[in-house]
Amino acid sequence: MRRLLITIASLAILTSVHAAKINVLLITGDDAKSHNWKETAPATKQLLESSGKFNVTVRETAKALDDADALKKYDLIYFHMFNVSTPTASDAGKENLLNFVKSGKGFVVAHLASASFKEWDEFKKLCGRFWGTTPKGKAGHGPRSVFKAKIADKNDPITKGLADFDQDDELYAKMQGDAPIHVLVTADSDWSKQTEPLVFTLNYGKGRVFHHTFGHDVKALQTPSVEKIIVRGTEWAATGTVK
Repeated sequence: MRRLLITIASLAILTSVHAAKINVLLITGDDAKSHNWKETAPATKQLLESSGKFNVTVRETAKALDDADALKKYDLIYFHMFNVSTPTASDAGKENLLNFVKSGKGFVVAHLASASFKEWDEFKKLCGRFWGTTPKGKAGHGPRSVFKAKIADKNDPITKGLADFDQDDELYAKMQGDAPIHVLVTADSDWSKQTEPLVFTLNYGKGRVFHHTFGHDVKALQTPSVEKIIVRGTEWAATGTVK
């Protein structure tokens, strides 16, 4: 009897651990020609799932936002696309995304994803900063190179314990928008001659947004500090904590 009780307890623990995983919907399927989403999307899925914290479902269309009931099973939407050659989100999809985050769930914006849905002003606010053009300026970057990424907040759970690191990537600069953001990682851009925010967070309704600009290619995603930041940031956006 004791052995049976131990077995049942062990199964209950395993079931609890499995159930505790964060359910992520990774939306991809389009990007600029210089970004091979067919490689970076699977690499992102593998990165998240290898942490043991996430179950990741991949959908290669913005139409994944259209079914509000289907979105309910996810804790977070990881947006990994720039709809350069595919249609914008539907009106229903736009409303569903905003309601999803406002309700208390998470949203991750990766690399060029903030350039999506150019006609949708509220999406730009959701991203905190976006790749685009406004009367205040135009986003861009210099040649892909190795630059020093600097930890701006060493006490935040997403970056705690991390030191400044070298990153081989595109250094995004002059991102537009004025929503209040909490900057976690910066870099000095030779192109803009300014210190640029590369990783930041913000609140949207009851939900949380984690925005990182890393990921020109798979190599750029494989920097150990970048991997930690993405895993931690995704967990924070989904749950509000980092374990």
